[in-house]
Amino acid sequence: MTTFDEREKNFEKKFAHDQDLKFKAESRRNKMIAEWAAAKMGITGTAVDDYVKAVRKADLAEKGDDDVVRKIAKDLAEKGLKVAETDIRNQMGECLAKAVADLEAGR
Repeated sequence: MTTFDEREKNFEKKFAHDQDLKFKAESRRNKMIAEWAAAKMGITGTAVDDYVKAVRKADLAEKGDDDVVRKIAKDLAEKGLKVAETDIRNQMGECLAKAVADLEAGR
């Protein structure tokens, strides 16, 4: 195998690894933001797990985070809670940072 082939193979491995980490971090972020929203709405018990699943499912609707933000904003509004979209996005950013830190720490 040539040096170029080895470098290409290593690059592909790194790309696959990075994509896996990104998926895991976003999945953890979605769980954390769903739990945050559930707490605001007074959702408890097994209903929290159901809400986490609904938020994760919403994330598959389209590329990016807008689908998750829309779902959470809609759900909060339906409960009569006024939470700005920017607040939801800020919370998502904090959740993502924590998820990445947890993954890097092996948790």
